Amino acid sequence: MPTEGDIAVRESLYTAPVDDYRFLYSRAFGLDLIARSTDGALNAEDATDIVQHAGDFAASVLAPLSRIGDTEGARLVDGTVQLPDGYAEAYREMVEGGWISAEAPASAGGDGLPDAVRAALGEIWNSANAAFALSWLLTQGQIHALDAKASDAIRETYLTKLVSGEWTGTMNLTEPEAGTDLGAIRTMATPQPDGSWSLKGDKIFITWGDHEVAENIVHLVLARTPDAPEGARGLSLFVVPKYLVNADGTLGTRNGVSTVSLEHKLGIHASPTAVLNYDGAVGYLVGDLHGGLAGMFVMMNSARVGMGFQATGISERAYQGALQYATQRLQGPVIGRDGGAPISEHPDVRRLLLSMRSDIYAMRALGVYTADLFDRAAEDGTGELAEFFVPILKGWATEDALIVTSDGIQVHGGMGFIEETGAAQHYRDARIMPIYEGTTAIQSNDLVGRKVIRNQGATAEALFVAMGETVTALSAFDHPVATRLADRLTRAIDSARRATAALVGFAASPRDAYAVSVPYLMLLGTLSGGWMHALAAIAVLDDGKTTSERLTIADFYGSHHLPRVHALAETVAAGEVA
Repeated sequence: MPTEGDIAVRESLYTAPVDDYRFLYSRAFGLDLIARSTDGALNAEDATDIVQHAGDFAASVLAPLSRIGDTEGARLVDGTVQLPDGYAEAYREMVEGGWISAEAPASAGGDGLPDAVRAALGEIWNSANAAFALSWLLTQGQIHALDAKASDAIRETYLTKLVSGEWTGTMNLTEPEAGTDLGAIRTMATPQPDGSWSLKGDKIFITWGDHEVAENIVHLVLARTPDAPEGARGLSLFVVPKYLVNADGTLGTRNGVSTVSLEHKLGIHASPTAVLNYDGAVGYLVGDLHGGLAGMFVMMNSARVGMGFQATGISERAYQGALQYATQRLQGPVIGRDGGAPISEHPDVRRLLLSMRSDIYAMRALGVYTADLFDRAAEDGTGELAEFFVPILKGWATEDALIVTSDGIQVHGGMGFIEETGAAQHYRDARIMPIYEGTTAIQSNDLVGRKVIRNQGATAEALFVAMGETVTALSAFDHPVATRLADRLTRAIDSARRATAALVGFAASPRDAYAVSVPYLMLLGTLSGGWMHALAAIAVLDDGKTTSERLTIADFYGSHHLPRVHALAETVAAGEVA
């Protein structure tokens, strides 16, 4: 029986999946993905080196703090937010290591790493410490929003400090009476003679809304202005700093924004989720008056893709913990194995571990594929397909992360239900992911309404054609895994086509379409995961390898995960059930 000390050491361990990213960058898609998207400025090995360095930093600095953060949590003491021990120092190390600026776009003054590399870093930060990584995610999202919409003055004053990592950023949408319905927002921004705005209102669920790890916090706030149109059309976007900024760039007095409380949450305890009160807080307009949603959606889109990386990261950490435990734990005789075999050799534990591993690879590969579409969007016109995958990656990966982290507890058995093992933390941390940045239903409504029905399924059909080309290539190999996976993927594509036709047919009865939008999103996510495994199998077989872990997990995904597509297609075709 492992001791509590053994468990604490094991739970602090983390190893970045560098080999997977090397494979994804160099072979999985049939070419050097990085060299193509950077015109040779970087290549797959350069990107892999970056991933390795990020993994080393995450393993040594961030991962050991994850358990501490979960047990200590963020606290509001005498009006000041205190984070767990080590978090401020870890943030400084991240900034000094150049990791914040490395991921910021070149147009914003950052190093402009390709999105495909940022996918790996997003997974790594979240795998090592999901609560800590949320600060990174929100800051990066705000950088993208300000880069797209801010005036030169705001760029010079705020964007430069966000890119350097000296300041962090937040997203302020939700209010007590305005959750998904942003049109119900009532925070008011009143114009001032000096060109600034005075904001008054309350915001809730503000991730990393207050802390002391950086010298300033830049809040990006949606608010209504006097005489603005009702609903979402009347919203404008403002930057509101925690501390006002003097003309010479130094920090001045505390702005009129205060932390009322911190939320007590199921997971991500070290992430300070704040209730903020704006009482005459000074803010500055970003973009056009009443054009707030356009700017905020830039940040939201970035965050939604980031959720896919977060789902992959937390799932990977749960898998590594489960694998380490299962290969050390001795319990009962194992069918077909000699005495003394660990529980990882039990058939059902092996099934659980293979299920976790195969699902995580599918998430990881789809994350890189989607990121690469964005990398090439301006030159190759892949933007439409990239946008198509945003709700799929966010919705499917975060929902499946709940399965993976739950399976991680199951592998531990009764020990998994005990907090000291750390397995439960991953499930608790993951549970928010299908909710924030737009619930799975919000993602699926976007997918079905805007990206499938609106163009009569044309983008979905183009995707199915691309998948069919992969099946043809896979079928050329005389190998049992290739034969089985090609057959299963062919039948799954056929089911997806029927489901898509049913959805398009529901155009005249929207309730039918939206009642099954989540099953349709999960169908496309699961199918895309099978596609990612098929591409991996082609790369392995093309290299002349007839045995490989990649072939094993591809075969497993085809037999254990892809069949869900057929059941989901039946559900989609049924529409709303009265």
